Formats: sequence, C-alpha cells, structure tokens
Amino acid sequence: MGYIAESLGGDERVVYRGRWPAIFWIGAWLSLLVFGIILVGIYMFAHAAIVMLTTEFAVTNHRVVLKRGWISRDTEELAVGNVETVELHQSILGRLFNYGSLGVTGTGDAVIKFPPMADPVGFRRAIESARSSGESA
Repeated sequence: MGYIAESLGGDERVVYRGRWPAIFWIGAWLSLLVFGIILVGIYMFAHAAIVMLTTEFAVTNHRVVLKRGWISRDTEELAVGNVETVELHQSILGRLFNYGSLGVTGTGDAVIKFPPMADPVGFRRAIESARSSGESA
C-alpha cells in the first residue's frame, strides 16, 4: 500500500491517480538494452525505475498529493479548495505521446511542480472536478 492510500482521511477517496508515461518506461528499458553491457546502462535503468516506482501523484476528493522518495519521503499536498491555478506544460513530443507536467498553485506560496505524467489533461480535469464538487458541498 502506498503513501497516498495510507494517508487518506475517513471520508477521503482517490479521484484520479497519476502515472508515468509509457515512453519514459520505454526510455529506461532502451538505456538498459543499449548500455546494458556497460554498468552505466544498468545504473541509468535502476535510477529511472526507482524514481518512477517510488513517486506517487494523485487527486483525492480533498487533496492534490505528490509523494517522492524511497528511503526518505518528501510529500507535497494541497487542499483542492485552495487550488488557484493549474498550469499544463506539454512539448510537441508530449502532445504526440500524451505526456506532460503540471504546476499547481495554491493560496499563499503553495506550489506543486509535478514530474512528467501520462495524460496530464486527465489529471488536470480531475483537479477541476474535485474543486467543483468540493465547492458545491
């Protein structure tokens, strides 16, 4: 069970769970195959795999959460009611392969910069959905 599932409140549920784009996994596997004979390729693959497997990002009906880390843990959380803006960053390749990154700005100085994710528009839509359902409640 991941950090997000462990940290949910009594009436809190995950609305949308972010995931790494497939092209990043393909890149990690390609570096293993291309550089696999050399230790550098194994290191590059292991590093990319550990980062991707230990990073969680999700939208719940109460929060936007980014958790990074394996041995040490760093989390950034923002209540959906405090979200002011959501910025989408998507390159041409990102548009073609459906990945990009988001910057979520909250009240005060709260800013969460998400790593590249698959379907960033869906993640953004989930944030807006959670915000609108929270405002009507």
